[in-house]
Amino acid sequence: MPKKRPVTTALAAALCLLTAACGGSSDDENTSTKTTADSKTGYPVTLENCGRSETFTKDPSRVVVMNGASVAEVSTLLALGLRDRIVANQQTYGMSEVAGRAAAIKALPTGDIKVNEAYDVPREAMLGLRPDLVLSITTYGFEQKNGFATREQLKQVGANSYVSPQGCDDDPSKMTVADSYALLRDMGKIFNVRDKAEKLIAESEKNIAAVSEKVRGKKKPKVMVLFSNMAMGGNDFSSVFSKGIVNDILAKAGGSNAFERAAENTFADLSKEKVAATDVDALVVIGYNDPHPAAYAKKLLKEFPQWSAAKNNTYVTLSDSMYLGPSNDLAVEKIAKMLHPEAF
Repeated sequence: MPKKRPVTTALAAALCLLTAACGGSSDDENTSTKTTADSKTGYPVTLENCGRSETFTKDPSRVVVMNGASVAEVSTLLALGLRDRIVANQQTYGMSEVAGRAAAIKALPTGDIKVNEAYDVPREAMLGLRPDLVLSITTYGFEQKNGFATREQLKQVGANSYVSPQGCDDDPSKMTVADSYALLRDMGKIFNVRDKAEKLIAESEKNIAAVSEKVRGKKKPKVMVLFSNMAMGGNDFSSVFSKGIVNDILAKAGGSNAFERAAENTFADLSKEKVAATDVDALVVIGYNDPHPAAYAKKLLKEFPQWSAAKNNTYVTLSDSMYLGPSNDLAVEKIAKMLHPEAF
């Protein structure tokens, strides 16, 4: 049974977000380029973002990254070589599939902020940081009732703001890998590093296509995806993924979600009996600041010996690559190798 860790309002918002969205791909209304930038300077750039127009006349140099339960935004900035632009980062995952990324995130400045009750940057502290860009995975990070600076208040002090793809309505149930590419592409435009963003997208698409080709036509094992030692609801298993980007990753890896029909939202809140009654061919355990996700995976396999996953000891532990961000291709490859080792 998952240990009930404290789950703050901010964590619940970000995880039950994981980032009804504004669409399901990179060309939806959630975030799209509105104007064409000058060919020499790359500016101005205007993005339509959750019903707002955000115009950038130069590349931001004082970026604040909100939402500690996500690493999508900070990882995207690091992948694009923009760590020197970050003046305060509130995102952490504790681990990463990318060598050195967790340490790089840990080394980023935090702005010496005393977080509010929602475990994020309160309004006055935010304004005191003098940001010129604030990133939030959902609109939650800009709600005044939660003690945050609103997007309009930020605009008044000269700061742009940005909500990541599928974050407008705090519902990531329609999120796909395409949204990770949308985030990369938008940051490429905002910081005038378009070529680097497109290169990262092309490399990811190429890697995923190669893996998907190897597993094409094979039987799709049923996979359970959940957070390690995390409880977010009233039942024994409340951090089990039902919808969202994990389903797209599983499909590209030649698998399917064993609990896809268990809920209409991103997460299913399941009893032990429901979990026991579902055959699970493989297990993906996501470690969120848990140094021992493999131990949790082994405990689950022991608890449900009737699973095919338990009989064959089929599991893999992952972290940030299963989330919105620049490294989904790593998750696709690792899961595919677990599900279809004969293809590699």
